[in-house]
Amino acid sequence: MNRLSEVDLSQRLSKKEATERLDAALERLLRLRLLLGGQIGERRIGPPLCVVFEGWDASGKGGAIKRLVRPLDPRHVRVAQFAAPTYDEKRHHFLWRFWPVLPGWGGMTVLDRSWYGRVLVERVEGFASEEQWSRAYDEIVEFERTLAAEGMIMVKFWMHVSPEEQLRRFEDRAGDPLRVWKLTDEDWRNRDKRPQYEAAVEEMLARTDQPQAPWHVVPGDDKRLARVVVAETVCAAIEKGLC
Repeated sequence: MNRLSEVDLSQRLSKKEATERLDAALERLLRLRLLLGGQIGERRIGPPLCVVFEGWDASGKGGAIKRLVRPLDPRHVRVAQFAAPTYDEKRHHFLWRFWPVLPGWGGMTVLDRSWYGRVLVERVEGFASEEQWSRAYDEIVEFERTLAAEGMIMVKFWMHVSPEEQLRRFEDRAGDPLRVWKLTDEDWRNRDKRPQYEAAVEEMLARTDQPQAPWHVVPGDDKRLARVVVAETVCAAIEKGLC
């Protein structure tokens, strides 16, 4: 099954509808977050919530995260970003560096990239051997099963954009002195390897999608729609986890 090709990237939301739906979802999220943290309701802390963002370069991860956490007290949510592992991190199992930021009961963490780098960039760029990234699928699945068994609510997003929309965003960044820092030579190189990355993404989605930690592929050509889908999906996952 080719999940990426099945995504309708032509979907659009009007500014009015997007604003109304996003505002409603964020108000809903704020209440749910306070319930999880034990600040309201029966004042008992709820299960930990971990929201994982992966996606193409310039796919809107940052904007979606910014909107998602906008109504939340910064004391009640942690946003963690992961780039290439450091020398010391490479001395450990690849999952080791993620444990410290995972949320405990009553907590919430949003990850801007995650352990899936092992089967994406490390696979495509040759930073991990075939034996290492091949076994990583099972390691990741078991890792997430362990977290879910302890009660964690896990929501995983792949932010999907077309090559044409990605190029437009790259060019916009290149021409904006306040955003040009977001565009690197590595972004252009990754774009040239899109077929290899698509193959890696498809295998990742197929092999690591599970009931306790499902993948949600978000149509991202329309940023308004993507942000609404993310917020509504997180709310639905929390509500399901609280049942």
